Amino acid sequence: MTSTDVVQMLVDSDFNFYTGVPDSMLAGIIAVLTAQGRYVSSVREDEAVGIAAGAFLGGKQPVVLMQNSGLGNCLNALTSLNLIYAMPCLLLISWRGYQGNDAPEHLVMGEVCTKILDTISIPSRLIATDTLQNDIGWARDHMKSKRTPVALMLTQGVLA
Repeated sequence: MTSTDVVQMLVDSDFNFYTGVPDSMLAGIIAVLTAQGRYVSSVREDEAVGIAAGAFLGGKQPVVLMQNSGLGNCLNALTSLNLIYAMPCLLLISWRGYQGNDAPEHLVMGEVCTKILDTISIPSRLIATDTLQNDIGWARDHMKSKRTPVALMLTQGVLA
């Protein structure tokens, strides 16, 4: 699956605002979004969550792109802004340290990132090439019905 395919699936599912922090696993998606004039770059994950909340208030259906290490940087924004005030966003998270396979600096967060999401009641799914369209639809539907953030976790090898 290509980054262009993923962006098209997101656009087709009515996601219409994209922000985040640069990441090597998400670089292709960010490049496609930037070329299409759809991406607002952020310097920190909590800033991206705040920008996405503003976009939601402006009628958009936002996506925040980040590496799972950045999840710790935006916990306060997610819990004290998005969850408290019912501002949904899709967190598209590259999962470094998945199953203990990565550089040492990624292993701790790789092991606990979904536990953190569970603890703060943000549902997540591990996406695969053959389930991505359904996963995006699930995320969209959950965001609309529950008005909470939702996370899709991307591992190495899903994108070409």
